[in-house]
Amino acid sequence: MTANAPARTPATLAETRRALAAGRAVVLPNPAPLTHVVTAVHAPAVNAAKERPVTQPVALWAHHPATLRALDPLWDLTPGDRALARRLLTEEHLTVLLPLRPDTERPSWTGPAAKDGWMLLFGARWEPVRTVLDDHPVLYVSSANRTGRPPAAHTGEALAMFPAAVPVLAGPHPAAGRRRATTTVRLHPDGRLTLHRPGAQDAPYQRPEDYLRRLRADG
Repeated sequence: MTANAPARTPATLAETRRALAAGRAVVLPNPAPLTHVVTAVHAPAVNAAKERPVTQPVALWAHHPATLRALDPLWDLTPGDRALARRLLTEEHLTVLLPLRPDTERPSWTGPAAKDGWMLLFGARWEPVRTVLDDHPVLYVSSANRTGRPPAAHTGEALAMFPAAVPVLAGPHPAAGRRRATTTVRLHPDGRLTLHRPGAQDAPYQRPEDYLRRLRADG
């Protein structure tokens, strides 16, 4: 950016909605203590925004109740653990790896999030961005970072990291405290919960086992 170039400003809700509808990737804020995410209606657009191979698997943003209902029969879980999976997604705002039932036909839109018998899902449905999300029951999502860099903790970092072709929606409140990417857990067919990737939600706990135990106890 040259000395005379105007500072880049965040996108409005209307601009963000138009960009998503046109197939472009956009960056959206999350509630504290999570970082921003990059999302699009097509998985390759998410990967292109992150400057990585467009065929790389990405998480499915299962934010819409209808999407979760469509996915529920695909999971190789007991009814109780399916309810746990929905709570981990919608209430805990975790990223979750869920086992797929073998030999079960899946909708084509689940393909970018499925690999080796598992599906990667994110389920936060934060009120300030629902106007954007509800236009698209199926979205693909990843941490808002470009290859080799940490996820954007606040709007200014996202504006500096992504090009102008990727709109960045500002959060409703200034970022406060340390932000991290969401914790990723794996829910196994036998009901075990394991930590796949540490992140914001398990950070306050001394041991991952303590956090996983709390998740089970709350259910």
